[in-house]
Amino acid sequence: MIPTRRSFLHTAALGVVGTALSGESLLAGVPSVQQPALPLSQELGDRFDPWIEVEADALAHNVAEVRRLTANRPILAVIKNNAYGLDLTTTAALLEPMPKVVGFAVVKVEAAIALKEAGIGKPVYLMGLFPESMAPELAHLGVRPCLYSEDALRLIEPMVQTVGEPIDAHIYLDTGMGRMGVRFEDAESILKSLMDIPAIRVEGVYSHFATADEGDPGYAEYQLKQFEGILKIAEQMGLTFEHVHLSNSGSVLNLPESSFTLVRVGLLLYGAFPSDEVPKDFPLEPVMEFTAPVVNLRKVKAGTLVSYGGVWSAPHDTVIGVIQVGFADGLPRSWYEEGCISLKGERYKIAGRVCMDQFTVDFFNANVKAGDEVLLFGKNKTDSILIEEISESIGSTPYVLFTAIGGRTKRIFKGL
Repeated sequence: MIPTRRSFLHTAALGVVGTALSGESLLAGVPSVQQPALPLSQELGDRFDPWIEVEADALAHNVAEVRRLTANRPILAVIKNNAYGLDLTTTAALLEPMPKVVGFAVVKVEAAIALKEAGIGKPVYLMGLFPESMAPELAHLGVRPCLYSEDALRLIEPMVQTVGEPIDAHIYLDTGMGRMGVRFEDAESILKSLMDIPAIRVEGVYSHFATADEGDPGYAEYQLKQFEGILKIAEQMGLTFEHVHLSNSGSVLNLPESSFTLVRVGLLLYGAFPSDEVPKDFPLEPVMEFTAPVVNLRKVKAGTLVSYGGVWSAPHDTVIGVIQVGFADGLPRSWYEEGCISLKGERYKIAGRVCMDQFTVDFFNANVKAGDEVLLFGKNKTDSILIEEISESIGSTPYVLFTAIGGRTKRIFKGL
């Protein structure tokens, strides 16, 4: 059961308010630091751990905006890797009632099974590899495979034997990604083979862009022409497909002519742009708010070294706050150089290297106490630290940051 924000924070408050972790850090006499209200020996458990709040209304808003931008195309929602860190089954449950979300795409067989066992009724497309031994279970659950080579066709036989009827499948074409999929030169022979296999209903055909979120459209346009060429061959053979999809988050913005019959979108739904080389005049709403409480405060003198490596020293007498979040929770280690958090709408610099489980903040003259919530990234009522801001600063991508959020972080869904 996903906890509500109210119940989670109420539990947290019992152990958080004013509590420090060592006698040295109680800071008697420092006006901006409040004394602990509870004994230091109190069992704290995981109540100092971070949480993310997922805004259901923001998710619905982004779905509507993608529909508007793509002339009301149906959406195949990409929810791989735990729905980009949000939570696989709860995110799917939020998206499923939306009429224009026609199905879900995942890569791992475990995710496909989890969705179906959670009661997701719309089609689930497994776009990754799976062992032949899993084919009967996938067929029984109604998971739809994506075929990437002639060898993959053999996986259909045990699926058909399980359900006793043809299997709906999509064909994955490699138009230039060079990773998986039927090669352009092999496409015609594969399509002919499929025409002779009544056990397979070829419901759809798709490919994947390699550079659609980059400023130079040349290679993406080449891939689009390759894809259109294969579609032309299929048309000449008398093959038609219910679903034709090539467009991802980057091409929705940079190459709208690639939308075809539906769009296969992930990151845009979750409120982030895929790169700094796409148009950003698109009214996205951040879906995720990554938050944690201050767990410890201490006064330090100017020149005091803080955190690993001694790369940061206090520029003045200040108050150092500890946030029990680290790179093991998804806060990038390299963010310390330019990084900040937001407390009550004001930004404060990270002080020293991000550790595995904690990091430190220079609160200087802030009115801060143990238990106060700080925004790590996302948007709350008083501020926003966009995930794109962090990714651009450290030379990464929102994809990496979203999916790095670990299992120790609680997920709280608002608007359910």
